[in-house]
This record gives sequence, C-alpha cells and structure tokens, in this order.
Amino acid sequence: MLKGPIPPHVDPRKLADRAATLAGELQLSQLKRLADPLEDDQGVVRASFAFGRDEQRTAVIRSQLDVEVKMICQRCLEPVVLPIHSECDYAVVNEGASSQHLPKGYDVLEVGEDPLDLLALVEDELLLALPIVPLHDPEICQPPVGPDEPSPSEDEVTRSNPFSVLAQLKRDPNV
Repeated sequence: MLKGPIPPHVDPRKLADRAATLAGELQLSQLKRLADPLEDDQGVVRASFAFGRDEQRTAVIRSQLDVEVKMICQRCLEPVVLPIHSECDYAVVNEGASSQHLPKGYDVLEVGEDPLDLLALVEDELLLALPIVPLHDPEICQPPVGPDEPSPSEDEVTRSNPFSVLAQLKRDPNV
C-alpha cells in the first residue's frame, strides 16, 4: 500500500498488474469543479484506490472516497456540513473497446494511451455523490420566517366559481 499524496495521473494497467493500493488525502481546493456548488473549499478528501485484476484478467479499480463538505441548506438557507461517502468499482477498458463482456457491477472507465487523470475521476465521483438538495435534519432547522401571507380580499372570497353551473347540471337528473 502506498500512502501519501495521491498522484494526479496514473497508469491503471501497470498498477493493476502489481495489485497496488494508493491511499492518501487531497485538498478540496484542488478540485475546482467540486468547489463550485460548495460554500467553501476547505477540507480534505480521504481517498483509497485498490488496483487489481478480476477473473477475466480485466484491470479493475475499487475506489473509496470520504469527505465532509459545507453547502447551503435549502430549507433554512444556513450552512450545513454533510458527510459524503462514495464507493465505486471500475473496469478499465481501451478507448472504443466493447464493454459488453464485463460482469455487471462495474462502471466502465475508458482509458487510452494517456495516463488516467485520477483527480478528475475523484472530482466526477464526488460530484455525483453530492446531494441534489442539501438539507439539515428536520429537527434542527426550520424554513426562514418570511412576510405573513396576505389574507384574501373580499373580491376573492365572494367571487363564485364559473364552473359551479356545470356542477349543478351534473347533479340534475333531467339533463
């Protein structure tokens, strides 16, 4: 197991041949696309990547990511700290190669001759793991107090429904 900083680019096939494991931390500030929906980019991502080969000799990567992010609660509009955990199993295939032969449960990761951008993979995985609507627990937060709802005016109360005539016709058995 290699501990320390996660390298930005790796050759997944060579690491799979050695059954290598990379573990380390990344600064959230390094992940620019991930920082956009967040309140701030302070914190670290704890990442682990286990490379290996499956029964079909396909290069596979098992990733585990953990991070705490700060977002804006959409109920009370205050910051909320959310723990994000993501696990994914990737099958590494050549660009343009068929992935029909792969067992179910793998996400396909097409890699050409260039090294795999591991930071982009981490960023994509965490973006998919973010909640669509970040919220505090319901016991903790309440919606912001806004102006009181105006009471209906007399015109709205006394105005009749234009379809009430149809309701009367529907009840009349002679029609």
